[in-house]
Amino acid sequence: MAQNNDFAEEEMTVELELDDGTTVNCAVVTIFSVEERDYIALLPLNEDGTNEDGEVWFYRYAENPDDPNEEPRLDYIDDDEEYEKAADAFDEFLDNCEFDELIQEDD
Repeated sequence: MAQNNDFAEEEMTVELELDDGTTVNCAVVTIFSVEERDYIALLPLNEDGTNEDGEVWFYRYAENPDDPNEEPRLDYIDDDEEYEKAADAFDEFLDNCEFDELIQEDD
């Protein structure tokens, strides 16, 4: 249980610049792969650092293998089919997390 609390205290965040020039701070939920492509699930945070509506944003995620210190690149997903695949994989991730939590509660 202590590990979960430690993780919450060290929550990773990224700052996204939107098309209209505003920036949004987002908590990183997870990075996952679908059909050999990486995606990132982000939870947009309000000024208080919370997310009240449960909205999650998905972006393509890429790191530069030649320079691990370079900032990862996040790309907007403009293809509906690709977005649905990412969303479905994230739903499966959540289902697995909930299942793991149920098993831990039984221990």
